[in-house]
Amino acid sequence: MPARSRSRPSVPPARRAVLAAVASLAVALAVAPATASAAPSDQPGGTSGVLDSRDLDRLQDKAAEVQDDLRAQQDEVVAAREELAEAQRAVEEARAVLAAKQGELSVHQQAVAGYAAAVYRDGGGLSRLTVLLGSGDPGDVLSAMGFLDAVDSHAAQVITVAETYRRAALDEQQRAQAVLDRAAARADEVSARVAELEAAADAVTAELDEALDVVDGQLAQLQAEQVDVNERTAANWRAYVDQLAAAGLAATPAAALRTPERGLPGALVPVAASGGGAQAGAAQQPAQPSSVLVLPAETLTAVSGAMEALGKPYAPGTAGPDSWDCGSLVQSVYGRAGVPLPGTQGELFATTAPVAPADVLPGDLVFLGTPESGLGHVGIALDPRTMLAADGRAGAVVVRTLPGDQVLGIGRPSLPARAAVAVPEPAEGALRVECGNTVYPPSYDGARAWGGYPNGLIPPSAMCPLGAAGHTLRCDAAAAYRAMSQAYAAAFGGPLCITDSYRTYGSQVRLYGQKPALAAVPGTSNHGWGLAVDLCGGIERFGTPQYAWMVANAGRFGYLHPTWADPGNGREEPWHWEYAGT
Repeated sequence: MPARSRSRPSVPPARRAVLAAVASLAVALAVAPATASAAPSDQPGGTSGVLDSRDLDRLQDKAAEVQDDLRAQQDEVVAAREELAEAQRAVEEARAVLAAKQGELSVHQQAVAGYAAAVYRDGGGLSRLTVLLGSGDPGDVLSAMGFLDAVDSHAAQVITVAETYRRAALDEQQRAQAVLDRAAARADEVSARVAELEAAADAVTAELDEALDVVDGQLAQLQAEQVDVNERTAANWRAYVDQLAAAGLAATPAAALRTPERGLPGALVPVAASGGGAQAGAAQQPAQPSSVLVLPAETLTAVSGAMEALGKPYAPGTAGPDSWDCGSLVQSVYGRAGVPLPGTQGELFATTAPVAPADVLPGDLVFLGTPESGLGHVGIALDPRTMLAADGRAGAVVVRTLPGDQVLGIGRPSLPARAAVAVPEPAEGALRVECGNTVYPPSYDGARAWGGYPNGLIPPSAMCPLGAAGHTLRCDAAAAYRAMSQAYAAAFGGPLCITDSYRTYGSQVRLYGQKPALAAVPGTSNHGWGLAVDLCGGIERFGTPQYAWMVANAGRFGYLHPTWADPGNGREEPWHWEYAGT
């Protein structure tokens, strides 16, 4: 098992309540328009929020020790079972040969007995004495005696040869049985060691389940706090829009605010820019005790649409309405407002009109990243320290803190697009980040591949349902699965048939105990990451229309059939499909 990284983001304890105070925040220098949001937590409490749990760390270490022992034992299990199977085949072959030789001997014995019986029926017992007494011609006597010698000699030879073959076959069977006995003894010994390891894994699993219950409670509290932040922020935004509508300012078009130096509608005045002059794309209405920020109608529509998506799952490559990625959410809400935008974080960065970070306003696009990972996220600013985004780490559309040290740029969609510029790319060897979540290669086998949780030890609150018999997956995989199932139903008249999805560590231990030569070592199965499904309804057989549909369409939803499970690769599993994102 690869060493687990100890470097994890610092997050406030889950027991610390997220501040829920409603505040009117300054959104530009020298201006204090009231857009009002709720203060989010530093780490969004979505479905994969990282939680510190020393108990979980300690017990995961125990599970890892057992897992390492099981992994080391795996080759011996397979070898012992192969040796036992080979010995069983050799015994069966030896038994078949012995049976054949015994049959040949019986045939010869029956032939000799039949000859003797026929002679007896025809003239009584035939011997040299009866030939001598019953024949008057000396020549006939000699001929008859020669015939008897020949018959006796041949019969003896035939039976001797057959008996020799039979004894050789019996010896071979005995040797094969001895080999089988040794192989069975070795298999029993290996099975006993595996049973001991399984017992240890069971004991660890019981402790892990207790720790997991605590972690799940912490996560549920963090999620509840996130829901509270989302709801308060949405309510405050609606109040702000209602304030503009009451003042007759909610329908101001973007075109009327793009060149404040040439004048603004009505009694509106410019919003100061940090570098001097006025900001393009916004205005304010002077009032006491504070001025009111006036945003374009298109921006109000877009942000209001984004508020409606709060709480929906994040899923790479999806574009609503049931799940989103960060770029598609921005594209969709601004598209509904009549502002066409590209659908990926890179294209949005390349073409959206930039503004100074100090001039960020609600509705602006916030581009996040680092020099090592390059561009890794895009969200919608709500104020200088808050953003709304389909967040890969949260696994949902959430309101979260805007990390100022990660801002690569600010873009204003209500302004004309700029000529495309280069997008910050990952440094050599660095992993790409998509919507705030590191994208690992499909072969990645880290101990905590997502959300900070061990394989098979993911809190139930961090999982999402598939809508089928209690099956769950990681939330982005679940959202993609539901979309795939709907497309499948359109083709075949019913949803995907599923037999297996997320496997807890305990269920992996039980399955390994049943099939140690076939099942993955506990703590290594892709089912334990909530990223794999086993399907039925025709998909479980190569060559069916259902399987062909999956081959042709699963990739659109981020699912793939792993190479090891393809025909001719030694372990054919047409039913097994894995989520790799898009």
